Amino acid sequence: MKPTKITRPTFPKGYVDNPISEVAWEYVEERLTRSINYWLCSVRPDGHPHVIPRWGVFADGKFYYDGSPETRHAKNIAQNPNVTLHLESGKDVVIMDGISEPAGRPSAELAQKLSHEYKSKYSGEGYSPEPDQWDGGGLYVFTPRQCLAWTTFFENPTKFVF
Repeated sequence: MKPTKITRPTFPKGYVDNPISEVAWEYVEERLTRSINYWLCSVRPDGHPHVIPRWGVFADGKFYYDGSPETRHAKNIAQNPNVTLHLESGKDVVIMDGISEPAGRPSAELAQKLSHEYKSKYSGEGYSPEPDQWDGGGLYVFTPRQCLAWTTFFENPTKFVF
C-alpha cells in the first residue's frame, strides 16, 4: 500500500519551523520491513493505554503479527481496533496509526510469505512458524491510516496518509 498523500505533520510554532526535506516512503517501508521489534499501543476497555512489544512482518503495506486471543492487547482490539504502531528508535522515527483486527485464515500464498519472513527474522530467537500456524486463528493485521516519520526532527518530519 502506497500513501495517497504526503505532507507535513502539524506542530506548535517553534518545533519545526523550517523543514528542508522529506523522508521517502521507500525508506519508511524498508525500516518497517527489516525491524525486529515493534511497539503496539492499544486501548483498554477503561480507556487506559496498553503498550506491548511485538514481533511481526510488514508485507504489502500492512503489519502482520500473531498471538493468543486471550492476551490483553487482543482483548483490547476486539473492543476498540484503533491502535498505534511504532519502531524502537526515538531518533529515526516511524509512528503509524491505524486499525488492528484478526486476519482470519491467510491464503496459502500469504501464509507461506509470512512464515518465510518470520523465520528470516526470528529463527535465531527460537521462533519459526510454519505456514499452517495461523489456520485456526491467532494472526492479526494492522492496516495504517497515517504515518509520521523523521530521521532528523527539525529537518524532515513527514506525514503519510493512506
